[in-house]
Amino acid sequence: MTPSREELHAELAELIAIPSVSADQAHAPDVAAAAEWVAERIRRAGGAVELIPWGPASRPLVIGSVAASESPESAPTILCYAHFDVQPPDPLELWESPPFALTERNGRLYARGVADDKGNLFLLVEAVRRLASDGALPVNVRFAFDGEEEIGGTSIVEWVEQDDGPADAAVILDGAMIRRGQPAFMVGVRGMVYLHLRARTGRVDMHSGMFGGAALNAIHALMTALQGVLPGADGRLPEPLRAGVVPPSAEELAAWAALPPGAEQLALQGASPIVPGAEGDFYVRTFADTSLDVNGIAGGSPDLVKTVLPVEARANVSLRLAPEQDPETVRAAFERLVREALPAGAELEIELENSARPALTPTDADALRLAADAFEHVVGARPSFVRSGGTLPVYASLVARGLPTFATGFGIESECNVHAPNENVPVEAIELGVATMCETFRRLGALGR
Repeated sequence: MTPSREELHAELAELIAIPSVSADQAHAPDVAAAAEWVAERIRRAGGAVELIPWGPASRPLVIGSVAASESPESAPTILCYAHFDVQPPDPLELWESPPFALTERNGRLYARGVADDKGNLFLLVEAVRRLASDGALPVNVRFAFDGEEEIGGTSIVEWVEQDDGPADAAVILDGAMIRRGQPAFMVGVRGMVYLHLRARTGRVDMHSGMFGGAALNAIHALMTALQGVLPGADGRLPEPLRAGVVPPSAEELAAWAALPPGAEQLALQGASPIVPGAEGDFYVRTFADTSLDVNGIAGGSPDLVKTVLPVEARANVSLRLAPEQDPETVRAAFERLVREALPAGAELEIELENSARPALTPTDADALRLAADAFEHVVGARPSFVRSGGTLPVYASLVARGLPTFATGFGIESECNVHAPNENVPVEAIELGVATMCETFRRLGALGR
């Protein structure tokens, strides 16, 4: 029997009520309880499931599977990811209803995690349960859920890299719609190279009156070195840092043109374009090109009246890499450029703190085409193929396995207050999501035919 909207919301409310805040160790039992709740839902769908403690903190992974209703040995297999941990609810005084009580108000459902990501996880499992109970699940579904996404945990990435189970495509239910009636498939992420720099120009700080204008200043030296890698007059990085950048497809450009204008996106943050006109190609710059930011710089005594000539300066620098770029190639180009610009007499140490590969699924992949057909059939609009300007290691790990992968969800990106008080989704989002994912699995049954 198909549950009513009220019954669906009542079941989701059970999961919402578990305060699985991964950032607070006091809530570790709640994270474990949420894992148990999700595992039980997979069992109710007729699946097999195990909870696997992973890593030093032993946070649980929920790894499960539900077999296709007919001929599972030859049916396609879809690997699905979502997460059951949530952000802390603070500041509590800004919530209009209790954060862990699912509340309907003015056509929306409010609660911490209803958009990110318990609502998406719940409807995903419910869609599989519904198809399986009707004997109509045409694909094998494998679930890989974690409880540390909100703190940047690596357990799910490590699991994906070690997993040797079957999979023909991967679906990440941790996203949102662009606006009501307009779904989105995220099909690419940027990579990352994060570096720490330390410049030295002498043994001890000096009196700026006695040595200024004659001795090398470490802050000046570091600033000069960084000039070798900063954006030029067009707001773009030197070409060696953009090696491997592949222009987006015409289909992607057409989809991005329908997104909120770049000028609007900048204005919402009170930001200014990097150069005049940059707002016009906002999405090309943030989805499909390399960027570099000096995230912090330190040296001397900026808060004191202290007239010294500093001999040490430090900086953190992050580079976001476009799909197809190689982190090591970009890192080597960065180091060469800054060392070439470094003044004679200065010493520079460069340490690699973190790196991650970019990833991209071609928009003509069969899995994306079939899933897009399903979304268009149920929602009424074909999904826009977008990318993330950020870095999502689990996406890159799935693509590295050769899996066509997309991320999506059913909240409204500009409305859902993800990570903020009064997180919400439209009241119809759970029903719509279940119906859409049911149709998606039906269509994905045609993979390989």
